[in-house]
Amino acid sequence: MKVLVLNCGSSSIKYKMFEMETKEVIAQGGIEKIGLRGSFLKISLPNGEKITYEKNIPEHTVGVEFILKALVNAEYGAVKSLEEIDAVGHRVVHGAEAFSKSVLIDKEVTDMITACSDLAPLHNPANLKGINAISAILPDVPQVAVFDTAFHQTMPDYAYLYAIPYELYDKYRVRRYGFHGTSHRYVSKRVCDFLDVPQEGQRIITCHIGNGGSIAAIKDGKCLDTTMGLTPLEGLMMGTRSGDIDAGAVTYIMDKEGLNTTGVSNLLNKKSGVLGVSGISSDMREIEQACKGGVPKAILAQKMYDYRIKKYIGAYTAAMGGVDIIVFTGGVGENQDICRSSVCEGLEYMGVEFDYEANVGLRGKEQIISTPESKVKVVVIPTDEELMIASDTMEILSKEA
Repeated sequence: MKVLVLNCGSSSIKYKMFEMETKEVIAQGGIEKIGLRGSFLKISLPNGEKITYEKNIPEHTVGVEFILKALVNAEYGAVKSLEEIDAVGHRVVHGAEAFSKSVLIDKEVTDMITACSDLAPLHNPANLKGINAISAILPDVPQVAVFDTAFHQTMPDYAYLYAIPYELYDKYRVRRYGFHGTSHRYVSKRVCDFLDVPQEGQRIITCHIGNGGSIAAIKDGKCLDTTMGLTPLEGLMMGTRSGDIDAGAVTYIMDKEGLNTTGVSNLLNKKSGVLGVSGISSDMREIEQACKGGVPKAILAQKMYDYRIKKYIGAYTAAMGGVDIIVFTGGVGENQDICRSSVCEGLEYMGVEFDYEANVGLRGKEQIISTPESKVKVVVIPTDEELMIASDTMEILSKEA
């Protein structure tokens, strides 16, 4: 079975195609700047070579058409005919309380995704554009929606509710939903396979750390809590997002700066976090270089970034009555050894014996970075959300057959 996975953003489309018998990636790439000048498609070939094609791509249907043409291109395509595509899996950011698992897409599902768009106005409409484009171009190909929020639907009410008037939950479903669920689900399962232990009985803290970041507390394979909330703003300090902040500080800033809701949203989502504190960049690679150069605000930003990760690991250890496995994943979690060592330093009291030598220079590779004597296993597991989406798609279609 060949499954195409699409991840449609507001101005981008990322894609991967899998041959599911072998789990091999047979095509991948992405389109950037949809609706903007200078839009282009970048294709990553199996030999590592990258090809870029510029084209005017005014909207997502044109972008999906461009990707499909690339897939059947005689020179660098992956298939001879679009009829070889058995299914398409879509990343959908917000499923609210309507979806606790991945589903086969029909009109009822697209209507519900539309209804959830108020909670993810930048993401869900773009996700729907990808779904609609495939429906128009390949109407007979089944499609599956995989939701970022679904994995977190096992959280108990005392974990996901905010301490605001309950009627606001009744009326508007204001609550914690969490995101990165597909990544947290993948790495929490994969780490158990890697360590050859069952998911049942394991208390796992998964740290998806990158430009956007979140942590999840997972017990017996089910999410008990996670750091992101109603939106992806809450929780950790991120590249441009503030993470946790006193709501009183927000209203104070609004008054002092004369900001409306759009202005303060822009401030907290796009101008804060690592970028806001350092004044240099939202990219942790650039922050690390600035730290080596002794730049004070870069050092401060790195310390704040790492500290919040450590704080949530401590909180979730308490929430689960202990921890057996800590997983680092995501762009920073997989590749920045200084972040991992800073986070794990001082966690000996809870059973972590960190292997600093194994950690140094480790990038994008599955590896244990705790000592053999450590009561808590600390492991780096590169995430693979696309494979998880493709696997869900194949499983759902197998049940439908």
